[in-house]
Amino acid sequence: MTSIRRIATPADAPRDALADLLVEVVDDGASVGFLAPLSRADAAAYWAGVLTSLGPGLVLWVAEEEVGGVLGTVQLAPCLKPNGRHRAEVQKLLVRPSARGHGLASRLMAELEAHAQAAGIRLLVLDTEVGSLAEHVYGHLGWQRTGEVPDYALTPDGRPHATAVWFKRLPPRV
Repeated sequence: MTSIRRIATPADAPRDALADLLVEVVDDGASVGFLAPLSRADAAAYWAGVLTSLGPGLVLWVAEEEVGGVLGTVQLAPCLKPNGRHRAEVQKLLVRPSARGHGLASRLMAELEAHAQAAGIRLLVLDTEVGSLAEHVYGHLGWQRTGEVPDYALTPDGRPHATAVWFKRLPPRV
């Protein structure tokens, strides 16, 4: 059984499993800010930075299996500026390649969206590689694509690619 939990403090985090997940998805071709091959040390350093940033400006969830460890993760970065407290950015939706196709990304995003709505966030934004599997996921989940920016980032193998910008409006909390 896969469970999803919010990581509230650095002590709650499965650091080694998060580093392994990041290395695996980058090696599999996910364009999430890193070039391949990603060293385990660099992946661990990335997660150390994320974990020290947890709080009002960053929320993290992990999807775990008792036997299989961390299968996925997603982050929410609420805007802390006075004129933007109604919005947040979705970051680093990662799912282990062997766990894809079973609704895990949808479950992680549902957890994120429920938290955002409860916090009074009414607008979510994100960007992802044009033509990626992630675009299909976001479209399936009701997100709207607003356009793309050419040559925005490099794929893990170093080729420039466009990024697509997406948004989703959430109903006001009740």
